[in-house]
Amino acid sequence: MSSTRDRAIAAAVHLVGARGVRELTHARVDAEAALPKGSTSNHFRTRAALVSGVIEWIAEQERADLAAAERPTGSVDEVIDAVCGVLDELTGRHAERTRARYALFFEMTSEPEIQAPLRAQRARFAEWTRELLIGLGAPDPDAATRALLAFGSGLIVHRLTVDPMFPVRPVVAVAVRGCLLA
Repeated sequence: MSSTRDRAIAAAVHLVGARGVRELTHARVDAEAALPKGSTSNHFRTRAALVSGVIEWIAEQERADLAAAERPTGSVDEVIDAVCGVLDELTGRHAERTRARYALFFEMTSEPEIQAPLRAQRARFAEWTRELLIGLGAPDPDAATRALLAFGSGLIVHRLTVDPMFPVRPVVAVAVRGCLLA
């Protein structure tokens, strides 16, 4: 059985991912998690603490997913498969969590300390991407990493908002191969 804190976090992520940041209140989290009134505030005294807890949890989950992602051995097709796998997870099985991350990221732009865990996660993903591109011999791995991350972010937003079934492999293949050009 999951702890009260875990249930509260899961409910908070669901609320934000499904209905937006304005839904994130202690009372709504308690109701969504079927917890007694006041349970969420026992773990997260303020709304800022609740937001921080959700953001840290999302970052932890994404770090674990990235660590579990298959490391390609170096062929272009394996790298394309790895990038597609991550994008499919973020916009498929974990779409609600990804929506929550984006919603909180946009909502909390004036509070950089709250965004710190997501920025740290982004840096880890950038390093993962950079290592893949270096392994493929990208002539400018830093520029290629920035380009591929920007492309991936756009693709994530497209799949979460416009076309959840958009086929990622053909366009990821173009992006990855483009990163390898001089």
